[in-house]
Amino acid sequence: MASSAEDRKEPVNEQAVANTYAAMRSELNQIYTKITELEMEVSEHSLVLNAIQPLDQSRRCYRMIGGVLVERTIKEVLPAVQRNKEGLEEVVARLNEALERKKKDIAEFETKYKIRIRKGDADVKDESGKKEGSAQGVLVGPAGGSD
Repeated sequence: MASSAEDRKEPVNEQAVANTYAAMRSELNQIYTKITELEMEVSEHSLVLNAIQPLDQSRRCYRMIGGVLVERTIKEVLPAVQRNKEGLEEVVARLNEALERKKKDIAEFETKYKIRIRKGDADVKDESGKKEGSAQGVLVGPAGGSD
């Protein structure tokens, strides 16, 4: 652990710089993945809350707790689901802050060691004409919204 902290401060050679940079990018991707996962859970909690709020509070419902399905009433489940959703939102907010710090660290590292990412020879020669063409075939976000 101490050796990796020392490597981040002053890498010895180009390979060490490249390894440190790759590790930083990997950490950034892990944060992105975790944020996406938790945002999906927040969305699921919102769907559950919207589905059970208008129902009779004495109506029974089922909740999964630690892999065990338990029977409760909506009155008991609603506050717990709301607390869980709020907790998840707080974690997502903290992860977003960590993401911004990591982006800043990576930008400083790139500036310090003059790191540039090569996209390919065609993009370097004619960057303005290739921006639209390079995005073809890339799917971003949900395709249809809802079924």
